[in-house]
Amino acid sequence: MPWKVTTEFSFSAAHCIKDYDGPCGRMHGHTYTVRIEAHAHQLQGSEFCPHSVMVADFKTLRWAKRDVDKGGLDHCVLNDVMPPEYETTAEMIAKFIFDRTQAKLPPGITLKVGVSESPNSWAEYWED
Repeated sequence: MPWKVTTEFSFSAAHCIKDYDGPCGRMHGHTYTVRIEAHAHQLQGSEFCPHSVMVADFKTLRWAKRDVDKGGLDHCVLNDVMPPEYETTAEMIAKFIFDRTQAKLPPGITLKVGVSESPNSWAEYWED
């Protein structure tokens, strides 16, 4: 039987979208909401717990919530923190968080990452 865990958190950051013709091309900020779903067919341990009792540790899934000085994205300028191949649109922020989170997890866990920069708009990224 497959397992699923979901966590949601927020962080605040500034960004501008390169070459955007409009206000989003200027530096501005958001309080981003992130939702991460992790699926697995078997439970396992984590770097914080050696017992096979979880899909993925919530602490690992919420790394982006940490302050930028502690390896997260909170209170940063996303354009300065994210590699240049990730533009700072909600879609690409979701992919960046997906890629960094997937790298922190053992094989066999599939992810879906959603990012919202406003209450009514979400972008999601997952791999088939």
